[in-house]
Amino acid sequence: MFTAKETRARRAARNRYQIARKANGRARLSVHRSGKHIYAQVIDDKQGKTIVSASTLEKDMRGKMKTGANKEAAKTIGQLVAERAIKAGIKEVVFDRGGNIYHGRVKELAEAARAAGLSF
Repeated sequence: MFTAKETRARRAARNRYQIARKANGRARLSVHRSGKHIYAQVIDDKQGKTIVSASTLEKDMRGKMKTGANKEAAKTIGQLVAERAIKAGIKEVVFDRGGNIYHGRVKELAEAARAAGLSF
């Protein structure tokens, strides 16, 4: 039997393998969800560099939100990372849910990024 941590890592690896196959040179919107915060970053895998990022740990975000662990915070971060990516010249990405299921905070972040102009 695998532990929950190992199972999540296997799901993430499986997801990233499929993303790499289908990316066609597009950047990757990666999401990490912890118990207290949510993080999103747009990564160029060819260069191995993070282009833009946003999280609930940023100083200006802390004052706006009561907590970083709810759907409202995820929606805010999704909009913010999409705005920053578009400003950096990236409009098309592939979505990397990072082993999490597409539900709750991860889904809210993705839908907010789409609504703000990112295409995936």
